[in-house]
Amino acid sequence: MFLMLMGIGYFVHGFVLAPDYAALPSVFRSTAEQPKYLPFMLLAHLLTAIAFVWIYVRGRENKPFLGQGIRYGLVIAALTVIPKFLVYYSVQPMPAVVVAKQIVLDTIGLVLMGVVVARLNK
Repeated sequence: MFLMLMGIGYFVHGFVLAPDYAALPSVFRSTAEQPKYLPFMLLAHLLTAIAFVWIYVRGRENKPFLGQGIRYGLVIAALTVIPKFLVYYSVQPMPAVVVAKQIVLDTIGLVLMGVVVARLNK
């Protein structure tokens, strides 16, 4: 899950949304500054991956993995991604369209992760 989380995060935020972020240099760290903060990013993703699997394993039901994984991903998005970006939007000068992209793309990522974790833990 850690590798999937890092991969999805890089694809969404480092590739798809990179032009949107580049247009907001006063909101994000410069490319030169980013490597200094990589250990915090790795720790955050490791903790997220551990909690993601831990919560799923304790709450899984004897139901088909696909539906269970999709529901789990959506619930985790409602708990994390959606409120996080709405709070950021309320305190940072972010364009609404960028926030919408963040929410949609990260929710899709969590649903994919939910399906994978459900399949691995059938």
